[in-house]
Amino acid sequence: MGRKFFGTDGIRGLTNSKVMSAEMAMKVGMAAGAHFVRGDHRHRVVVGKDTRLSGYMLEDALVAGFTSVGMDVVQIGPMPTPAVAMLTRSMRADLGVMISASHNPYFDNGIKLFGPDGYKLSDADEHAIEALIEGTAVLAAPDKIGRARRVEDARGRYIHFAKSCFPEELRLDGLKIVIDCAHGAAYNVAPSALWELGADIIPIGVTPNGTNINDKCGSTHPELLQETVVASGANIGIALDGDADRLIIVDEHGRVVDGDQIMALIGASWARNGTLKGGGVVATVMSNLGLERFLQGQGLTLERTAVGDRYVLERMRSGGFNVGGEQSGHMILSDYGTTGDGLVAALQVLAELVRTGKPASDVLHQFEPVPQLLKNVRFSGGKPLEAESVKRVIADAEAELNGSGRLVIRPSGTEPVIRVMAEGDDATQVESVVDRICDAVKAAAA
Repeated sequence: MGRKFFGTDGIRGLTNSKVMSAEMAMKVGMAAGAHFVRGDHRHRVVVGKDTRLSGYMLEDALVAGFTSVGMDVVQIGPMPTPAVAMLTRSMRADLGVMISASHNPYFDNGIKLFGPDGYKLSDADEHAIEALIEGTAVLAAPDKIGRARRVEDARGRYIHFAKSCFPEELRLDGLKIVIDCAHGAAYNVAPSALWELGADIIPIGVTPNGTNINDKCGSTHPELLQETVVASGANIGIALDGDADRLIIVDEHGRVVDGDQIMALIGASWARNGTLKGGGVVATVMSNLGLERFLQGQGLTLERTAVGDRYVLERMRSGGFNVGGEQSGHMILSDYGTTGDGLVAALQVLAELVRTGKPASDVLHQFEPVPQLLKNVRFSGGKPLEAESVKRVIADAEAELNGSGRLVIRPSGTEPVIRVMAEGDDATQVESVVDRICDAVKAAAA
């Protein structure tokens, strides 16, 4: 059964639209609160947010919903998504909520929910909450209405946690680091943690005004970071997204390093020191074939999943892996957390820089990426991938790439778009394959 409100990462949409209005946020609070009010203890929910203007509106609406069904609310203000997950567990809360649309522009927002274990909710929990959203919640008796309070030291708690994920015997003295926080949730905590570990910090993207989150900055727009790293002579640049669960790195020459290289570095490093679990790394079907070949050369495996960090995490949990992520920069290190954490992943990279004494360009170039091309085909209706003409072209392309490349074709989960990706040793062949499939999809959709 499909979900009406929840997508692959909570509920998300244009602010003041149907799914992301104050009214809907209050209903989500009432429904999620009612679902997690279990037992006779005093129930608690941790609520964090990023720096979007609409966060104030949605936070107050959620607080009203939760308290109306008898849940106490702990408000921690602008904090990274992984901090919400961590604090949900450490505060023994029944539920955690992050108000964020991640790397989207400020006019979007979203609601991410975490269970008491700090993990994102299961499909079953989301279905149950959706049913309650459309139904009538049971309100608490007047003397059982919840209370709301703000925790002022939440930032310090997360900074301490992040630093605890960095080897005790190491320091960042002598490293000049540019940190781009995307004017988002980590604008305070990420620079503070790096500074406390001894680094020379050049912070950018740390002056949020409610509308500049992810605007020409952060992990999806690394141009400013590249310029700043080169101009300042920094050793490395770190870019987070709006809610700080995503990481992209820039080396000392200003070259962007994606999630595949970061996973290769962490996976190989942890394998050498005996802390890698599961015998490999978990990534999505979009990760480069070069990563797979590199790991095989290290005697490690690459487990592939559908696109989405929730699918990566599911495979990590079922297979006992402790390193996983996405090419886009979501890094999940389950020894430290239950969701992606850009700062914690960055600290693992920095630890390797300190240990080796090598420049970032050497440490982060673990493999040569295979030529990869992704194109999107927009269509107005129908199911073009089911057309026989498209199936024939895809079959021919798969046969052509057999042994030397890989093909991934999938419909977008959020818009009428078919994503066509191919990779292989021959860049000209890859481009030809992608163009032929795109042409066939366009013709079938016409």
